[in-house]
Amino acid sequence: MKMPSKASTPGRSSPTMSRPQTPHGPSQQIYGPSYASPPVQHHPYSPHGVIWMPAPLPIPHCPPGLEYLSQIDRLLIHQEVEYLEILTSFETCNRYEIKNALGQRVYYATEENNCCTLLCCGEDRPFTLRIFDNIGQVIIELTRPLRCSSCWYPCCLQELEVQAPPGIPVGYIKQTWHPLLPKFSIQNQAQSDVLKIVGPCIVCSCGKDIHFEVKSVDEAVTVGQISKLWSGFVKEIFTDADDIAIQFPLDLDVRMKAVMIGAAFLIDYMFFEHGHYTNQRLGIW
Repeated sequence: MKMPSKASTPGRSSPTMSRPQTPHGPSQQIYGPSYASPPVQHHPYSPHGVIWMPAPLPIPHCPPGLEYLSQIDRLLIHQEVEYLEILTSFETCNRYEIKNALGQRVYYATEENNCCTLLCCGEDRPFTLRIFDNIGQVIIELTRPLRCSSCWYPCCLQELEVQAPPGIPVGYIKQTWHPLLPKFSIQNQAQSDVLKIVGPCIVCSCGKDIHFEVKSVDEAVTVGQISKLWSGFVKEIFTDADDIAIQFPLDLDVRMKAVMIGAAFLIDYMFFEHGHYTNQRLGIW
C-alpha cells in the first residue's frame, strides 16, 4: 500500500536566517548549545518580522540580561528615524535597536526626557536611556548628567553612569581633557580605569566611517573600536538617525561590554546627534 505523504504544518516553516557582513568582517556564528532557545519571532514588544537573538543560558554571578553579551564581540546600534524631527525640526526622544552580527535584535533602547530639556539643551541634554531585553525588562540604564564638552571647561566634562540592572552601577564613562583629541576613560564600578577611548581630531562624517579606538589603559594596544558608520548623503543630511558599530574583545567582562555600549551612546550624542539644521561638531568642541 502506498503511504500518503506527510503534510507540512501551516505556519511552522523555519525562515532562512541571513548572515550579513559586518563593518569589521564576516559575521560570527553565535547560535549554539549555550543558548536555551531558538530565535524569537513576532514578539509583542517588536514590529512584525523582527528576529530576536536566542535567549542564552544563565551564567553564575552575571547581572540578569547581560548573558547575551557573553558570546558577542561586535554589536550594531541602529537609531530609528524620527519623522516628527524631519517635518518640524523639533528634537524628540531617541529610540534604538541593538543587533548582533547576524542581524538579530539583542536589545532595544529608549530615551526618557521632557520637552523643555529636548528643546533647550539639544545634543548636550542630560538623559536617562533604558535598554530592554526581549521580554521588556530593563537590563541596562544609562544616566547622563548635564555637562560641558568643550576643552575650555576641563572641570565639567562629559560623563555617563551605567547601571545593570537599574540601581547597581557597573561602570562609568568619563571624558578626559585634551586640547586636540576626544578622549574618554572606561571605568569599572570602583571608578578605576579599565580601558581608554581615543577619537580622531576632526570628527566629521563626510562619505566615510569615523572610528574611535578602544585602547588599553596605557594607550599602547588597540583592543576594540566604536565606529560611526556612513549611511548615505540623504540620511546624513536630513536626519540624525545614526548607525554605530561596537567591537570589543570576546573575553571582556560582560559588565565592561555594557559600559562600552554606554560609551557608544555618549559618543553618538556628543558628536552626531545633530538636526538637519545644524552642523556636526569638529573635534571635542
